[in-house]
Amino acid sequence: QVQLVESGGGLVQAGGSLRLSCAASGRTFSIYSVNWFRQAAGDERDFVAAISWSGDRSAYSDSVKGRFTVSRDNAKNAVYLQMNSLKPEDTAVYYCAASSDWLSTLPERYSGWGRGTQVTVSS
Repeated sequence: QVQLVESGGGLVQAGGSLRLSCAASGRTFSIYSVNWFRQAAGDERDFVAAISWSGDRSAYSDSVKGRFTVSRDNAKNAVYLQMNSLKPEDTAVYYCAASSDWLSTLPERYSGWGRGTQVTVSS
């Protein structure tokens, strides 16, 4: 019912910045939150950040807090992840997914997964 498309990844040097975009389409009225996850090669998929569709709340993992900022654009149905002070350990495929609730630990509560965008931070 909802589709999300990630973009903006690339290769960046340690200490640099990137801004990822997540464009939503379909039944966006059903979205309560948009969530960013990442998965490094050979590792599990980890939570990165979340923002409510209304923009009234946000959340970050401890590993990115203070470096990453999540925001939304009402007119474009888009969510952004501004990534500053990037570290090699930030290298991963970044995904966004929609949820009807807030910070659920249940995989079935997330939908509309995009194909991901690769972020590579050189050391």
